[in-house]
Amino acid sequence: MSTFDIAGEPGTGAGSEHLSDDAAVEPPAVGVAALVRQRLGECSPAERRVARALLASYPAAGLGTVASLAERAEVSAPTVLRFLSRLGFGGYPEFQRALRDELTERETSPLTAYRAAERTGGRPEGALPRAAASLPEAVAGTLAELPQGELDAAVRLLADQHLRVTAAGGRFSGLLAHYLVLHLMQVRGGSRLLPSTPVERTDMLVDVGRRDLFVLFDFRRYEEPTLALAREVTARGARVLLFTDRWLSPVAGLAEVVLPSRVESPSPYDSFVPTLALVETLVAALIDRLGPVAGKRLKAMEQAQQTYGGS
Repeated sequence: MSTFDIAGEPGTGAGSEHLSDDAAVEPPAVGVAALVRQRLGECSPAERRVARALLASYPAAGLGTVASLAERAEVSAPTVLRFLSRLGFGGYPEFQRALRDELTERETSPLTAYRAAERTGGRPEGALPRAAASLPEAVAGTLAELPQGELDAAVRLLADQHLRVTAAGGRFSGLLAHYLVLHLMQVRGGSRLLPSTPVERTDMLVDVGRRDLFVLFDFRRYEEPTLALAREVTARGARVLLFTDRWLSPVAGLAEVVLPSRVESPSPYDSFVPTLALVETLVAALIDRLGPVAGKRLKAMEQAQQTYGGS
């Protein structure tokens, strides 16, 4: 699980909920949680405590008062405001408006999106032009907004041959988990998909421990079983790598590495095209890191396929 920094800052003054005009800057057009993770490396130890407290109970921790968030993080109220300034917010009210806007977006369902399109006259320009406009931009934005450090951390975890990798996703994102596992089987081995049947699932989870890495896929309208799984395995010492959207699944508070993607789509459904691009980028980076090890594994897999069949 994530751990809080020990270093704090003395003082519990309430401070102002607004920053000076000089500090007010337009925040980048990414989710608040994703922004927090992007800027974590720039923060002071006390500011990191605010970030961890916010992510551990996101977004609820940010919807209370400045004092309540400061108490959660065990820092002063001015520290909270300095942290928000670092993120680009002009004050606590602006920060909370962004959180409330996110909550609305996080709860959007395909039916909600479909009805919204109907109210505005549908999508008359056609599916092909919409896809051409939205998908390349979503992929480019996903890759541009991903901190190199997060990608590097994900690669380090997957390259660790001492870790057994288990991947799992939801109703739709489970396809991405399966796609990733098929690649990992070929380049590093020791990888599997979490079974869906109760007996097989229990058998796999009963021995989970510190040598396990769970790669989880969880997107808005986040699935409670995925969060429950993350809680259980991290309590046993396993590590979690999370693929999610820019609003961040609740699993982000438990994950060691978080890889967010945009989900803009030409239809009422969120798109997994940007996440698929991110998965393939991660596989490419993993092969680069493994070097000859990946080549040796690929050769062995090719030979085995010729012997036992399959493709």
